[in-house]
Amino acid sequence: MKIILIGASGDVGKAAHAELAARHDVVSAGRSSGDIQVDLTSGDSIRAMYRQVGPVDAVISAAGEVEFGRVNDMTTDMFRYGLENKVLTQISLVLSGLETVRDGGSFTLTSGILDRDPVRMGVGAATANGALAGFVTSAAIDLPRNLRLNVVSPGLLDVSAGKYGAWFPGHDPVSSRRVGLAYAKCVEGAITGKVVTVD
Repeated sequence: MKIILIGASGDVGKAAHAELAARHDVVSAGRSSGDIQVDLTSGDSIRAMYRQVGPVDAVISAAGEVEFGRVNDMTTDMFRYGLENKVLTQISLVLSGLETVRDGGSFTLTSGILDRDPVRMGVGAATANGALAGFVTSAAIDLPRNLRLNVVSPGLLDVSAGKYGAWFPGHDPVSSRRVGLAYAKCVEGAITGKVVTVD
């Protein structure tokens, strides 16, 4: 398969790449790294990426940004930032890629654990994750040409625990290998419309 992997330089993206690159042609994409560059906040940039790569069998997004803060300190702009930079960017990848992904191909997005196992100051992330779950489960039943759509929702990765563990008290980090397998399930398997949790 030919796969576009956006966000391949991050911890989640590296896990997906490690699992899939041995068996497939993985084209990595990122804002400032990878085989090609793409700005997910720009529809023109996303469409240019698809034109450059050409037809593919799968698209994986492991990219997105949110704001963290206590709910009484959060503003609508802070929520909007997460919705625009984690949710709408990934929705745009799907909408712009509908004609590029081959029949029976797949889109796999990325959310996270905080909408089902919250931590303090994580309300922005939780809101974005919940929105992605709603999009995937609903949009999957409407996709043409037997295209599939799923979202991987991992817990705190083992390789990320040193940097972010203090934000996740009591959370048991998940192995990068298991996270990579979740992406393999979505790309190589037959499921659609699912939130694939890795706890």
